[in-house]
Amino acid sequence: MPQYLFPNGRCATIVSSPAVSPTPEVADARSVALKNPVGRLLGTWQRLAPLPGGKWLFSRLLGWVAPYTGSIGARVESLEPGHVRVSLRDRRAVRQHLGSIHAVALVNLAEVTSGLAMLSAVGSTARGIVTALRIEYRKKARGTLLAESRVSPSPVLEPVDAEVTATITDAAGDIVAVATITWRLAPL
Repeated sequence: MPQYLFPNGRCATIVSSPAVSPTPEVADARSVALKNPVGRLLGTWQRLAPLPGGKWLFSRLLGWVAPYTGSIGARVESLEPGHVRVSLRDRRAVRQHLGSIHAVALVNLAEVTSGLAMLSAVGSTARGIVTALRIEYRKKARGTLLAESRVSPSPVLEPVDAEVTATITDAAGDIVAVATITWRLAPL
């Protein structure tokens, strides 16, 4: 049997099990999971969210998977198929020179919110990419913001464009910005 020598001089025997070929159903499920990690995304959320610091950890993992999205440091507050809420703290890293949250940080927040809602609604049977984005700024963005998006789940049987709205509000509940994001969806 093969052995592994650790740097501290200890030795371990590596025991392996005989190779087992996955059934076609398992192989198909693995293939879909690799193409679209939405199933893992929801499962990871369900495992981490109830834990102390779990929402923070999930949000950091999301930022690691999508680095530009992670640059604003948004935090996923709730996630279920077709509905998501994401918060953004007002801090120097996301402000512009006039002291309010930068317009592009708001676009980034809206895009990640719509994306999580859309992809969690269609599940692991489709993939999506943004093809258009419109945003209307209604008020200076100051303080902690909350972005929310809701999508009705529907199966994707052929390529289709779907519009998703993300509404960003401030701590007083006033609407700061409303974004409409067009997603091109295609079945896997």
